[in-house]
Amino acid sequence: MTALKDRYIRFDWAIKRLLRQKANFDVLEGFLTVFIGEKVKIVDILESEGNQQAQDDKFNRVDIKAKNSKGEIIIVEIQNTSELYYLERILYGVAKAITEHINLGNTYQEVKKVYSISILYFDLGQGADYLYVGQNDFVGVHTKDHLKISRKEEGAIVQRFPSEIFPTYYLVRVNNFNEVAKSPLEEWIKYLKDGVISAETTAPGLREARQKLQYYSMDDAERHAYDEHINAVMIQNDVLGNARQEGLEEGLAKGLAKGLEEGLAKGRDERSFEIAKNLLDMGVAIDKIMNATGLDEEQIRSLR
Repeated sequence: MTALKDRYIRFDWAIKRLLRQKANFDVLEGFLTVFIGEKVKIVDILESEGNQQAQDDKFNRVDIKAKNSKGEIIIVEIQNTSELYYLERILYGVAKAITEHINLGNTYQEVKKVYSISILYFDLGQGADYLYVGQNDFVGVHTKDHLKISRKEEGAIVQRFPSEIFPTYYLVRVNNFNEVAKSPLEEWIKYLKDGVISAETTAPGLREARQKLQYYSMDDAERHAYDEHINAVMIQNDVLGNARQEGLEEGLAKGLAKGLEEGLAKGRDERSFEIAKNLLDMGVAIDKIMNATGLDEEQIRSLR
């Protein structure tokens, strides 16, 4: 009975259906607090392309765009399947968020910091870690110092690093996580990968998730829709996995065939040159050697 009670909803489904509700902001706030490293307070959920709930988006990206108490924009995106130009797309998404939330006529001072958190269930690039963070930084070519920018805030001149202004990107490569969950961040990654939340967790957001994201707290219709979503994700992953395997096998077969053909051709060429050399040493006429080996006159003369 405990095992049934402790079954939790996947985070992509929670983002699509539950975490947009103000009553559940505490789960999302805890998640963001752990990843960003500072206390986050959500004040609003903004419209985004990932809000769609169409039948054909079951295994595609799911995202949520929120505004915190500082007016900063936070985009959380979950991608279940691989995408060739994923980095280009998140760059476009961040740029779009910046331009959408500054009104025509506003000064550039109104541009807000954007955080982009991508939870990835596919292998993106090559790397051993499960979490990568990217920020803009300006480093002196000769001095190696980090540039600070002076700006006026609330009547005072303050010094800020460009990384406090430019977007910050988090890439969470869920499949690369194989650690024992000890820290709040590791506990969150464990939940994202395996759906496991420890009863003793003190991680911000996960304590609340244990109460609000239980599978058996949903009604029958919600559980049915959720199960359909999980089935769709699994089927799509199987389809893609089979396609990759078939492509690998086909490529391997073609590579072996090509290698065999090239090897045989090389062997034939080497044998032809060997025969031609022997005939040449025996004083056989070049035209007869050409007929016997298929080599041209220049190739045969080069053997002298």
